[in-house]
This record gives sequence, structure tokens and C-alpha cells, in this order.
Amino acid sequence: MADKIKLALALLLVAAGLGGFYYLGEQPLVLRVLSVLGGVLLGVAVAWKTELGARFTVFLRETVVETKKVVWPSRKETIQTTGIVFAFTVALAAILWLTDKSLEWVLYSVILGWK
Repeated sequence: MADKIKLALALLLVAAGLGGFYYLGEQPLVLRVLSVLGGVLLGVAVAWKTELGARFTVFLRETVVETKKVVWPSRKETIQTTGIVFAFTVALAAILWLTDKSLEWVLYSVILGWK
């Protein structure tokens, strides 16, 4: 129950920051933006102290660990893969163009006799 209250308070803080943006309509834009940022930061700080926030923190840490495990391709591998994708795209475009022109010829010239 306490977590739900904290999350509701976090949402209210974000809403208050957004409301401050419009309430301070006559003030300089910097103050209005600071109002939104303050509301969002306070809302995140309150939400961080919930059980959901703790799980999200663990998730972020695990994400960083998994990201470090990624083996990125070398420059040569990247260029080769890009070339293969480009060649496949050109070949597929040519096949589709030939299919389109063949169907056009069959339908308009042979069947309908329009050309």
C-alpha cells in the first residue's frame, strides 16, 4: 500500500511540474522548463524508493552487464554484411521490377490488347 501511495505522489509531482509550466506562462521559458524538470526529478526520486523502483534499478544494472558482453563486429565484417544486404536489395528490386513489367505486358498487351 505504501508503494502505491509513493507512486501516486510521484505522479502528482510530475503533474505539478507540468502544471507549473502553464501556471508560469508569463515567466521566462527557463523557469517554466525548470518547473517541469523539477517535477519530473522529484517524481523519479520518490518512485525510485518504491519496490518497483528497486526492481528497475536491478534491471538497469543487469542491462549494463549484458551490454558489456556484446561482441561487436569488426569494420570489415560490417562492410561485408552491408554489401550483402545492399546486393540482395538490388537483386530483389530487379526481380520485382521484372515481375511487374511481365504482368503489365501480359495484362495490357496480350489479354486486353491496349498497347
